[in-house]
Amino acid sequence: MSRRPKIMTLLMKTSQFDYNLPQERIAQSSIRPRDHSRLLVYNRKTKKIIHDHFYNLSDYVQSTDILVFNNTKVFPARLFGRKQSGGKIEVLLLKNLSNKTWEVLIGGKVRRVGLMIEFNGGLKCEVLNKLSDGIWHVRFNKPSKEIILLANRIGSTPTPPYIKRPSELSDYQTIYAKKVGSVAAPTAGFHFTKRLLAQLKKKGIQFEYITLHVGFGTFQPVKVDDISQHKIHSEYAEIAAPTAKRLIQAKKEGRRIIAVGTTTVRVLETVFGKPRHESLGYPRRGFHGWINTFIYPEYKFKFIDAMITNFHLPKSSLLMLASAFVGREQILNIYKRAIQRKYRFYSFGDGMFLQ
Repeated sequence: MSRRPKIMTLLMKTSQFDYNLPQERIAQSSIRPRDHSRLLVYNRKTKKIIHDHFYNLSDYVQSTDILVFNNTKVFPARLFGRKQSGGKIEVLLLKNLSNKTWEVLIGGKVRRVGLMIEFNGGLKCEVLNKLSDGIWHVRFNKPSKEIILLANRIGSTPTPPYIKRPSELSDYQTIYAKKVGSVAAPTAGFHFTKRLLAQLKKKGIQFEYITLHVGFGTFQPVKVDDISQHKIHSEYAEIAAPTAKRLIQAKKEGRRIIAVGTTTVRVLETVFGKPRHESLGYPRRGFHGWINTFIYPEYKFKFIDAMITNFHLPKSSLLMLASAFVGREQILNIYKRAIQRKYRFYSFGDGMFLQ
């Protein structure tokens, strides 16, 4: 499902979403236990900032709130192979298009269509055609289910480039991850532990789960000057019909919908954020399909009421989404305050609760 809201009246430049981050503020691993990460709470109405720890999240939510999580599961999608010439080559699995055909990111020189690449475990692929810089279609000699099983044996975790040392797959996974399909984790969920989930459940918080398989787009910076011209790679999303019905009912009852992570925000706003929301005519049958919704200022949020998120890279689409929710100047001020107080940034860093 493709939705690109036509909302810009003035040119908004990518450079307006830049900020300076000291290198030492980039977290290289998760805090242990994970819920001992710090938590910045921001109230959009009062414009008040509170500094706390994530294990106290239950102090800032209400018993009638709904927490919506992305239950996608990361798999070791980075495969190291060999060309027929003997040269080494790296292939990152991005998107399964059919039983044996995948969209992949190839690191290394590909001089021709028809190139054969061999991997361990008897896995092979043929390069079919080029989509864009580094991104190709390939056809494997095994079906997708076997490829994923093999990847779990021979692949490695494709952690972001700013992580300087390799991470174990268990470190780069939420505790509620269930449906295999992501090349990157929905990192806002890293802060949740079994203890914290039990505490929230005891308070009466309702948990719901959607799926968005995070793709290559999460690593991509916005390269265009005019942000309205940026295009996000499509990613596969699912909302089960019973989940959709419960979320719709909660919205009708005026309960707060709190999205855990920007991936969850994009799914909920794509599926439930259509103009017909005024009559609450939401799609009760749920949703499964591809989305590439890009949310940036001055998008008007129609379904979510609050979000939990991490501190994102400069000039990133994720920072632009957070800016759309609280305002560009305000989010940059929040980031400035967080840097001054030595918060940890990016995937393994600290969290924010924006309400």
